[in-house]
Amino acid sequence: MEIKAVIFDMDGLMLDTEKLLVKYWCEAANKLGFPMERRHALALRSFSRKFAIPQLKEWFGEDCDYMAIHDLRVKLMKEYTDVHGIEKKQGLDALLDYLTSHGYRTAVATATNIERAEEYLKKIGVYDKFETIICGNMLENGKPCPDIYLYACEKLGLEPSQCMALEDSPNGVKSASSAGCVTVMVPDLTEPEEEQLKAVYAVAPSLDKVIDVLENMK
Repeated sequence: MEIKAVIFDMDGLMLDTEKLLVKYWCEAANKLGFPMERRHALALRSFSRKFAIPQLKEWFGEDCDYMAIHDLRVKLMKEYTDVHGIEKKQGLDALLDYLTSHGYRTAVATATNIERAEEYLKKIGVYDKFETIICGNMLENGKPCPDIYLYACEKLGLEPSQCMALEDSPNGVKSASSAGCVTVMVPDLTEPEEEQLKAVYAVAPSLDKVIDVLENMK
């Protein structure tokens, strides 16, 4: 098995932002009268809008306004990050340096929109490290469907089996593994359950430990 490219998720994998997304999804929803709890917000990780809208209606009723909650969540989170900044996850720089020096190609496949993805990746100084950035708003079917990873592989001109996908959430793992990518889970807010363990090639405790996974595949 020869891996030629590594495709990265963004929130919770490269950026320590999932905890903020969970916090502000809950805060925004509750401000608007919808009793979202942590378990609900965790389930939304890596969900594209197409799937999040019916999910919120199932939880909170047909009058649940996804866009109103979403827009308030974006506003609250921006107010926080404008003051406190965005933190990189442990091992990101080490892994990117390794990939560059060993000739691996790199891409991003994130459920977020292109404007926010570019803004955040530039803020942490890694935007130029990636050959291509694929975002949820570029496709009809986002995560957990495989389309975003299939498109990333297509843009790279590679087969999914030649690409390693790095994901932190169950929805992301489902997307990457069903596309046929060699999937490695780097857990963030939750540990892998049986379904994820069956789907992944490996679990790495941090991004720098992905280097060991790649070395052991040679």
